[in-house]
Amino acid sequence: MSPLATDKKHAKTPEQLKRQGNIYRSFNYVGTNETLAYLFNDFSNSFNINGYRERFIWDVVKIDFGISAIVNIFTGAWDVINDTVIAAIVDNTRTRLGKFRPYLISFQIPLTLIGLLYWFIPFFFPNTSATFVPKLIFFFAFNVITETAGTFTSVAKSGYMSTITPNPNERIKLITLAELLTGYMGEDMPGYIMGFLYDMVSTGRLKVPMRNIFLGMGGTTAIISCAFTLWFFIVSKERVPQTIERPNIKEGLRAIFTNYPVLLMCLSDFLGGFGVGSDERNYWIDVHGGQSMINTILALVSGISGPVGSISYAFVAPIRKRFSSRAIWVGADFYGDMVTLGFFLFGIHNKNYLKLKPMLVAYGLREFLNKLLFGVNKVINTDLWNEAMDYCEWKHGYRMEATTGVARGLVLKLQGVAMGTVRTLIMKKIGYVQGLKIGTQDEKTKFWLFALCTVVPLVTSALGIVPKLLWPINKKARERMYYELSETRKKRVSEYMESVESNEEGAPQPAPAE
Repeated sequence: MSPLATDKKHAKTPEQLKRQGNIYRSFNYVGTNETLAYLFNDFSNSFNINGYRERFIWDVVKIDFGISAIVNIFTGAWDVINDTVIAAIVDNTRTRLGKFRPYLISFQIPLTLIGLLYWFIPFFFPNTSATFVPKLIFFFAFNVITETAGTFTSVAKSGYMSTITPNPNERIKLITLAELLTGYMGEDMPGYIMGFLYDMVSTGRLKVPMRNIFLGMGGTTAIISCAFTLWFFIVSKERVPQTIERPNIKEGLRAIFTNYPVLLMCLSDFLGGFGVGSDERNYWIDVHGGQSMINTILALVSGISGPVGSISYAFVAPIRKRFSSRAIWVGADFYGDMVTLGFFLFGIHNKNYLKLKPMLVAYGLREFLNKLLFGVNKVINTDLWNEAMDYCEWKHGYRMEATTGVARGLVLKLQGVAMGTVRTLIMKKIGYVQGLKIGTQDEKTKFWLFALCTVVPLVTSALGIVPKLLWPINKKARERMYYELSETRKKRVSEYMESVESNEEGAPQPAPAE
């Protein structure tokens, strides 16, 4: 059953739909309670310590770099295989809850509980070497199991976010509101706290085992995130009606080539996916000896540039009205690259990258400049994929969010496996030694840690900007697309309701009670 047809608060008959006028121009669907849940769901997406997973594996669990690369290859290959099957299952789902919600609601709690085992690995295998076989077997099996189960929710969620409202203007408002407010709700706070605790334990000022810190922070954030995400999936609805006919896998895979916007996004992702880099946290930890100082500068930067980031969301509507998606997408990308390049050039001048104070000042300036287009970047990058899905429905008459999304990801995942292996092996190549006291890597290694979080990924991913120059949906095409889509969706709901009424009239009546 179409969720749009069953939404009691909105259109139930063709006559009501006609009185509403065009969806693109006149109607908002998402109420206050659902909007609030949407905000907390967006908040939960960043409320974690995932930025420290590499440090957890390197310094606490201790998995050998070479073996980790092999695990990446096997789990990545399995990821490609199961994604296709699971996406087909999701795209062919038709229930009263909708197409995506059954998976999002039922899998959330079990996946969170399984995921907690990740932070228990150093408790299961304490004080073991980086090549301890039972630990490596557990690590491999855990990655395969969680990747398989997590595919259902990740595939479903990627499609679900484009169906909660058929009004693209309302969708933009939701994205803008979420990106604007969730920063003030403290979504980055776990990262700041974890950085401070990591530094305190590493320097011996806090006498607590590092594994306890990771378990406490990782487990707490996972449970809180699960609660907020589950709340959103329960109170929200799918409102973009799906076709009654179930599309086949070939259509979804073919859509990646016939849907021009999707093809361009895939090419941009693919070309940009050759970027090689390392998390910037590794530079601050291994070059400057900790995270407490970066937390201090982040707090100062938030106080100075935070309002600029908030104000930048006010630029979204006028910029979208004045410029095409292509101009915004390319311009924001180029601007960010130039800011990163300036940060790198300052770092290599007189070896400033080895000096804490100059780099903290440069970091603050870089963040301030990035904040100028922060809101625009957040909103446009999130909405372009939704716009591409709507384009597919407009041109081909069906939506295959799950299969198309997986098709988009197949090549990228194969590429990601290869590049992930390369990144892991690069750490050995630059002379990184696991287990050393922080701040004691040699100078050559420190330079490459700085380069790997600045200029190297910028140069190696530069070709990703080329497909962005070819984005076909201009302002007039977008207006026409959404006008025609709204009319098509009204007709689809009307036909569905007529078929339901026809079935009810022809259904056999129950025998009277004796």
